[in-house]
Amino acid sequence: MRAFVAVFPPPEVREALVRAARELPVDGEVRWIRPANVHLTLKFLGDVAEADLSRVTEVLETVRESHEPFEVTPSGFGAFPSARRARIFWAGIGEGSERLRALAHDVEASLEPLGFEREDRPFTPHLTLGRARGRPATLDADESPAGREAGLHFSVRRMELVKSVLGGGGATYSTVAAYSF
Repeated sequence: MRAFVAVFPPPEVREALVRAARELPVDGEVRWIRPANVHLTLKFLGDVAEADLSRVTEVLETVRESHEPFEVTPSGFGAFPSARRARIFWAGIGEGSERLRALAHDVEASLEPLGFEREDRPFTPHLTLGRARGRPATLDADESPAGREAGLHFSVRRMELVKSVLGGGGATYSTVAAYSF
């Protein structure tokens, strides 16, 4: 099973961010993410054997016990790897980014003994909103406001272990387990 650990903002925040992203000055074709799929990945696990699933859920339960709910504010749009050669379009996180980094660190450290390798890159909290189709696109704004000016914010009250099934219409996600703080 292809899986990841994530935080999902409330539906109204996801919808507002996707709506705002579609207004960005982009040169090129972009496939925008369905609002239901917008999330903040804490750790991508890849393929997880069904036999290992209970160990993963137990470890994530211990992570849950050491965190409390906190507030997050989306802040700024951007692109990976750069605005000139954009492959991924995202909304960054302002308030709450340090708490998200701590949560992601704890998830990563807890899963490493189970054989899940640590990421080489530092964790950058973001919500993926779209992907360039074919060749890279260009984002014609250095960083556009996202959320802070619109008053968007949300409480992180849980993380989820999510199953991802790839298909012709994009990925379909289903929650395997939820961990409330």
